[in-house]
Amino acid sequence: MRPANRRRARGAPAATARKVVFLVQHAYGAGGTVRSVLSTAGHLARQREVEVVGLIRELRLPSFPIPDGVRVRSLDDRVEPPGGARGLARRVLSRLPSLLVPVGEPSYRRCSLWTDLLLIRFLRSLRTGLLITTRPSLTLAAAVFAPPEVRTVGQEHMNLGSHRPEVRDRVLRRYGRLDAIVTLTATDLAGYRRELPDARRLACIPNALPELTGGPADPAARTVLAAGRLVRQKGFDLLLDAWERVAAEHPGWTLRIYGGGPWRQRLQRRIDRRGLASSAFLMGRTGDMGTAMSKASIFVLSSRYEGMPLVLMEAMSKGLGVVSFDCPTGPRELLTDGVDGLLVKGGDVAALAAAIGRLIGDRRLRGRLGERAAGAMTRYTPEAVGAEWDALLDDLVRPAPARGPARRRVPEKQAGLL
Repeated sequence: MRPANRRRARGAPAATARKVVFLVQHAYGAGGTVRSVLSTAGHLARQREVEVVGLIRELRLPSFPIPDGVRVRSLDDRVEPPGGARGLARRVLSRLPSLLVPVGEPSYRRCSLWTDLLLIRFLRSLRTGLLITTRPSLTLAAAVFAPPEVRTVGQEHMNLGSHRPEVRDRVLRRYGRLDAIVTLTATDLAGYRRELPDARRLACIPNALPELTGGPADPAARTVLAAGRLVRQKGFDLLLDAWERVAAEHPGWTLRIYGGGPWRQRLQRRIDRRGLASSAFLMGRTGDMGTAMSKASIFVLSSRYEGMPLVLMEAMSKGLGVVSFDCPTGPRELLTDGVDGLLVKGGDVAALAAAIGRLIGDRRLRGRLGERAAGAMTRYTPEAVGAEWDALLDDLVRPAPARGPARRRVPEKQAGLL
């Protein structure tokens, strides 16, 4: 790869921030990463050429509105797959495991040798501009295969400590090649500074808070809301354990959990076994979270770990009374215990149940916390966060002063990438 990059560097055009490409796993997906990327992309598209590229496409329609001026496409279209020779190659290579995605990455089973080839081809096709990658597997590939004329930015949507050892090892070996690493929280930024002291550029830029439909939260509503992908990370099993205690003490209140995912049946069995079918409901996915939040008075974040949870920001902006596990990372950066929400020790089911019960029993408290929470979220508007991205991207394409000796690069085979 190095000889090819040297040849390309000799004839490469000047670096420009006019073209920005976001690389995500699934551009049509319903997760917080996609939503925050689209919000930032919409702001940047006011003055730049912006494209959001998904590695795979598994839904016919996008889960969120595409902002004006933002182009969206996918590399591996599984809704309308190609035919002919390309389709045959896809069918054969899709049966073979990915060599680029670490086994410990959650996306590993959804990728294959076919997606590897599509990803490498896409990265090598870039000619100029800035590439922003949004998960370790994509960032690791960009660190190796992105051409020298493209500025690379790895955006961390979780936190360094949450990655499995095999993923973390590759991150620490390869992220030093990036032009910038961007975290969502100051806590995660400090972690990267400790582990990658020689990184070229480290910055902290939070998620932008997209505009929501519906009105503010209803303090009189007897509804507790939670939302997220139905996976272990989100801790909805812990929430249901807590809700069993809450429901016994506060009849007439309901828990609504929005989202889809592989844990749906497991969580439904938990609801049924514990006799919660009349008070706890799995609502499925919704394209209108704002309206759903406006019909609740309390929001609960029960995650085992996070990056900077966009759904928590949305709940606070709506004025919901918030209860959250103090998990790494995000909740502590967003709210102050007793001021604009309630923080409890991560994984402490009894404490979670007690905090939910406290808000249920005190309408004035949840109203006061919700009002302060809404005020705290004004700093996360797309305009404010977008201005931070504008400053970073423009700075990355300015001519850099002469650098010292290049850092030693670990051969790809030794790093486990090839």
